[in-house]
Amino acid sequence: MIVVADTSPINYLILIEEIGILTKMYGRVVIPRAVREELLRPSAPEMVRNWTSQPHDWLEVRTPLNSQDASLAALDPGERDAIMLAGELGADQLIVDDRQGRHEAEKRGIPVIGTLGVMREAATLGLLDLQIAVKRLQATSFYIAPDVLNRLLKDQP
Repeated sequence: MIVVADTSPINYLILIEEIGILTKMYGRVVIPRAVREELLRPSAPEMVRNWTSQPHDWLEVRTPLNSQDASLAALDPGERDAIMLAGELGADQLIVDDRQGRHEAEKRGIPVIGTLGVMREAATLGLLDLQIAVKRLQATSFYIAPDVLNRLLKDQP
């Protein structure tokens, strides 16, 4: 299975100390170099920068062969490169939260899932307690609309 991730899901899973679910669920995850750079920015939380600066054998950093696509110009470099890389690799899944990024990926036939979807799947697999993980996520800057939160917790395993 080939899974590519954008910055936001990696960032938030690190912050809620659930980043390990990715390797348990997918084995290996690919991120574009632009995503790694975003995770290492001085404005990124220290916890995220520290985690990213360490090598992780399940996390592969790659650069898309072609990142020039005018239809993706409105996206940030991490999202743009994640979509391009997912397309080039024929990814089974792209983990991305940004609505516009999701839309662009879906237009290209790339299956998408967001941070909440990953957490819901992890809970189904018994890898995390969804209510606890959601509470930790809400303590960050991640926004969860009330209706989405109600559906997520109502449908939990």
